[in-house]
Amino acid sequence: MTLTDAGPLIALINRNDPNHGTCVTALLGLPSGPLVTTWPCFTEAMYLLFRAGGFPAQRELWRLVADGRLVLHELSSTAAVRSAELMEKYRDRPMDLADATLVALAESISIDDVFTLDRDFQIYRLASGEALRIIP
Repeated sequence: MTLTDAGPLIALINRNDPNHGTCVTALLGLPSGPLVTTWPCFTEAMYLLFRAGGFPAQRELWRLVADGRLVLHELSSTAAVRSAELMEKYRDRPMDLADATLVALAESISIDDVFTLDRDFQIYRLASGEALRIIP
């Protein structure tokens, strides 16, 4: 599984996105298994895909879920509380909900790679103090 932010989801589907080629190449180099994201990231991707290509673009994102290539991870109460703590810690950035849920999920399922175009992840740290490895 590869933890995935909204940016790559959008770029993979929207061929006009300037990061499309980079994300397709990165996807080909990822370990086998599904991409995993959170509902806030999925919601952000849906919103931006609608703006870029309407429902046909959104349908492509739903297909990733239906095909098992994208897993929508439910956040536990503990992860929700941790997300709030992270947003407070990084309030000067500020850290948005989608990013906070990805960091909390990384901690809870022990993933240390994140497929993202958001360079704020260079600043965020896991509870262990370690940084996530950013792909691409």
